[in-house]
Amino acid sequence: MVKVAVIRRIAISAFLLFHILAITCWSVPLSTPLIAAMRNVIRPYLVWSGLFQSWDTFAPSPKSINSYVDAIVIYKDGRTETWKFPRMEQLSLTERYSEERYRKFVENLKEDTNAGLWPDVARHIARAHNDASNPPQTVMLIRHWSDIVPRTDAAHESERWHIQIFYEYNVKPEDLT
Repeated sequence: MVKVAVIRRIAISAFLLFHILAITCWSVPLSTPLIAAMRNVIRPYLVWSGLFQSWDTFAPSPKSINSYVDAIVIYKDGRTETWKFPRMEQLSLTERYSEERYRKFVENLKEDTNAGLWPDVARHIARAHNDASNPPQTVMLIRHWSDIVPRTDAAHESERWHIQIFYEYNVKPEDLT
């Protein structure tokens, strides 16, 4: 019984120590050869577990646009419905905590470099809106963005919003199962 408790304590300590070192190595803003080598070793695990953190929010330059993504679902009878992805400014503090990784996914989804994700996202949205008597026919993914203009005065004027349909998917019957 004592042996099991000792083994359990060692395993928990090793688990915690590994994660503290891995997250520290990943997050420290240094680029030494040792840290680069360690990042290459731990990258697959941190990405898989969702524990990675990128510094692109802060440096080298912060984001210069406000943006979000939504989708329009067009049904067989012509009716439309809007699918809203989570937007941090519209969520409570507790909702923000649980939706953060999803927000990051959507932030990356709108980039053309991630176009390979678009068909799967459109199929997911179609399945979420499936109605056997009026199935979805088309899903359109839409980018919305507004430039953040640095100001020298205290003005807080919003820039106009731009809208672009960046992907249109024609839903197949097999997508809905």
